Amino acid sequence: MTDFNKIKHYYSLFDEQHRLEKSEGRLEFDITFNIILQYLKKSDNILDLGGGAGKYSIELAKQGFKVTLADLSERLLEQAKLYINENSLPQLQGFDIVNAIDLNCYKDESFDSVLLFGPLYHLLESDERNKCVSEVWRVLKPNGIVFASYIPYLSGAIGIVNRAMYFSDQVDINNLEAVFESGKFRNNSNRGFQEGYYPTSNEIEQLFNKNNFTKIILRSIRGIGYNKEEKIYEISDKKRSLFDVILKLINETATNPSIVETGGHAIYIGCKNT
Repeated sequence: MTDFNKIKHYYSLFDEQHRLEKSEGRLEFDITFNIILQYLKKSDNILDLGGGAGKYSIELAKQGFKVTLADLSERLLEQAKLYINENSLPQLQGFDIVNAIDLNCYKDESFDSVLLFGPLYHLLESDERNKCVSEVWRVLKPNGIVFASYIPYLSGAIGIVNRAMYFSDQVDINNLEAVFESGKFRNNSNRGFQEGYYPTSNEIEQLFNKNNFTKIILRSIRGIGYNKEEKIYEISDKKRSLFDVILKLINETATNPSIVETGGHAIYIGCKNT
């Protein structure tokens, strides 16, 4: 079973509040935000499940959407509240301490859309992932949309090899081999990313299909821009036209299966079957 206390401890130390403002996260946010806006209606009531310090929630609320922010970490929710109040930003509908596998605090068919950006990075067991996705299905309105990010198997496994090179206290032979065998990463230390799960894209499709979703699109987020984010934004400061072409190429190649599996975070967008 996933150790949720380890996850809470990790996010009590990690600077999640500013992750999406740095070069790597900035490209991820810019691309993801533009993707999700294509599927939202201004009247939508949105659940940002596992939304951390509320970057997506806050930006969506600025655009007039009704958004509820939910996360396992009380610390991150408090950061979101403080940021909103200090900057006199539009208020959210709620700030709820929630485990993504138990959404009993929400009624059936409460939301038009659910952002699931985070929970699938961590849920180690198949019954937990199924519970999470089935709960998302339950709280969505008919034909509601889910936006779910995940770390593809190869991206995650390669990342753990890199971690073994630099953080030997976190990775040894046993948990390194376990990642390649099962997609599960259990950190040997209480430092660094905790309770990681890296599925194949086929597994993600099957997970949502099993829980009565129809795939709209599955794509890499940063794609060919992965690990080049800082230089890409340096280009944007000098030659906007070149930046625009690179961004266009990132999006045009984002559904290529090889790029999906090796380009860092990926996103599944699906519609609730009724």
